[in-house]
Formats: sequence, C-alpha cells, structure tokens
Amino acid sequence: MTTPQSYSEKYLHLGEKIDMDAHVLCVYKIKSSQMSMKEAAAAIATEQSTGTWTEVSTLKEENFLKRSGKVIDIKDNMATIAFPVEDFSLDIGGVPQILSVIAGNLFGLESIEGVRVEDVIFPKSMMREFKGPKFGVEGLRNILKRPDRPLVGTIVKPKIGLSPEETASYVYEAGMGGLTNGKDDETLSNQKFCPLEERVVAIADALDRVKQDSGHIMIHAINVSTNGHQILEVAERAQELGATQLMVDVLTCGFGAVQVLAEDPSIKLPVHVHRTMHAAMTRNKDHGISMKVFAKLVRMCGGDALHIGTFGVGKMKGEATHDLAYRDVCLTKDMPYKPVMPVASGGLQPGMIPALIHIAGKDLQCQAGGGVSGHPRGVRGGAMAMSQAVEAGYLGMTAEEYAKDHVELREALQKWGSA
Repeated sequence: MTTPQSYSEKYLHLGEKIDMDAHVLCVYKIKSSQMSMKEAAAAIATEQSTGTWTEVSTLKEENFLKRSGKVIDIKDNMATIAFPVEDFSLDIGGVPQILSVIAGNLFGLESIEGVRVEDVIFPKSMMREFKGPKFGVEGLRNILKRPDRPLVGTIVKPKIGLSPEETASYVYEAGMGGLTNGKDDETLSNQKFCPLEERVVAIADALDRVKQDSGHIMIHAINVSTNGHQILEVAERAQELGATQLMVDVLTCGFGAVQVLAEDPSIKLPVHVHRTMHAAMTRNKDHGISMKVFAKLVRMCGGDALHIGTFGVGKMKGEATHDLAYRDVCLTKDMPYKPVMPVASGGLQPGMIPALIHIAGKDLQCQAGGGVSGHPRGVRGGAMAMSQAVEAGYLGMTAEEYAKDHVELREALQKWGSA
C-alpha cells in the first residue's frame, strides 16, 4: 500500500537539472517539527501541483511527469521547487492564478508550522507576457524634468478629514516648497468630506498655480483604488479631470488593478503603487511572502513607482539589507522591463534623508507626511526642509552641514534630530 509519505517522495528531484525557461522557480523557507525538510518540501510541491494528501486513481503518469512540482534543491531550511510553465494560465488566470500556485494552500498545511515564499524566478517565456511599466524611473524623471536627483514627496496629512480645498492648499504649499511629488493617503477615496472628483480638480488647479508661480513641476498621485470592475472607469475620470498620477493599493485591489491601468491605452498617467496591508504577509520572517516577490509582480504588472520601505530608517518595520534587495528588484536589468522608482515612505523627516540616500542611492523617491506638515513653519517650510535634505544627500553632505546655511532644515533638525 502506498502511504502519503512515500507518495510525496515522487516529487523529490534533488540535484536534477531542469529547463529554466520551462519552469517557475520558487524558494521557500520552511519550519516543521513533524516532518523532515524533504518531506515538508515534497508536501508543498504535491499540494501546489498535481497531488493531494494521498495517491489518487485519476493521476495518470503522463500528467504527473508533465505538470508536477519538483523539489530540486534543499539547503538548511530553504527549499527550491520548480513548477512547470504548463501549470500557469496567463491569458485568463494572470497574477491571481500565479499566486494560487506559488503561494496557495501551502500556508494551511497542518504538518508545517511556518512557510515563507522568499523568492520567485520567472522564465523569460512568461515574463514576455507582461509589459511592465509605461514610465518607470526615466519616465517619471522626464515628466518632472529632474534627471538625476532623488525625487522628493509628501503624503497629505492628516490621512483623512481635509476638504478638497484644504487638500489642494496643502499640495500648493508643498509644491512651492520644492517637492516633486504628492500623494493621497491609502485610506482616502471618495468620502463625503473630500469627494474624488472635486479633489482632483482642486489639486490640478493647485499644481498649475505652482508651475505658474514658481516654474516648478510637481505631480500628485490620486488614489483610485476601488472594486475591480470600476477601477478603469474611476482612473479615466480622474485623468479627464486633470490628475497627473494615479495611485493603487495593490494588495487590497489586486495586481490586476495595476496591470489594467498600465496596459490600457486610455490611461496616459504613471501608476504609483502603495503596498498597504503588506506586513500581514511580509513581516513574519518564518511565514508569509517576502516583499521581494510582490516587487517582482508589481514590476511585471506595470507599476511605475513602488513603496519598498525606509531601509532601517523611519517608523515602519524593515532592515536596510532587506529593503535594498527590494530596491534591486525595482532597478535590476535582469527583468525585461523599465525600472520602477523605489519609494521610501513611513515616519521619515528631513534629518533622516541624507543617510537614507547614502544607503539607498539616488534612484529613489523620498517622501514624508508628518515630516512635512509637522514642521514649525508649516507645510511650505517642511517641504523646503525636505528639499534641502535631499540636496544634501545628493551632494554627499550631512544634514547638519547643509543646515548651517538653510534655516528650514536647521529648524527640522532642532525639532526631530537626524538619523
């Protein structure tokens, strides 16, 4: 009689060479007190491809050989599983179906206490089916006429509660202070106190006035996150009313929301991707999904800018080494798409920015909410301090050095300190 254990061993192909362009490779960190690493890895390969908890009469040998997941490597608590490209359906299934294979029921396997998808490597044959960003790093720089300096932005604060006129006033002051980017917060949509259409019109007017009054160019990402059947309509309406950038909460809306905005020819604006809710899946180092995986999927789907963390600086959980890996996914030439602008956001203030740029590099969008609006001189003063801090980082100077001749940055340091 075949036992579940001996059955799952059929999925072990350790050390075998595979066709890299015919498989999706997934790296899993596994924790199990009930099973060996071989058994646990085989259980994942079984569950996510052709098998189940026991041998079944309907699994024919030809089907098994063509479509079963293969455990090809185990090192310590890390296992690499190769899934044949035949297991994936990009024309209809898309990223939702990809995730159902590489990150599906495996999280509920009773005999495995923890499993985390650390990385995924897609074959060229699959990546060709995605178009990637319309704009990316270079496109955003061209729009803003900012060829080499880091972008510098803000999130309108408070998150919710401001009227369209108050929001637009914030954006105007931020632009006059030198910021290149503004954005809605992730919870702002179409609430009665700040209807989306009125907000878009007011912000568009504010951005026009910034350019008229100072010659400076600024864009603002309008949050169009909504239900799947509505997002294109909402985005088109925002664009029609004068939006300069769109924002999508990718994990609450789904990767298809980013893809439709990036690929539909009616949308002519860059897409800013927010990762709200990500920590529910990325924070536990023994269970869930690495941000590295999400970053690859966002780039494939066409996000132009993506939140990746603050490199160990700021209020959000994250380490510099991890965030650098996510940044590399955004910028690497190993993927056949335009690079994505990495966005550092979350508890940042001007005193942190030079250190942040030193760690992360100059292809970066630094943005602060409270670190702008909480400045002693208000939003414009905070924007000036952030702009000065970015200039310091770009020139390789410390915040303290640059602040000697710039009062707004000096006052920011006096209030919040430096990194």
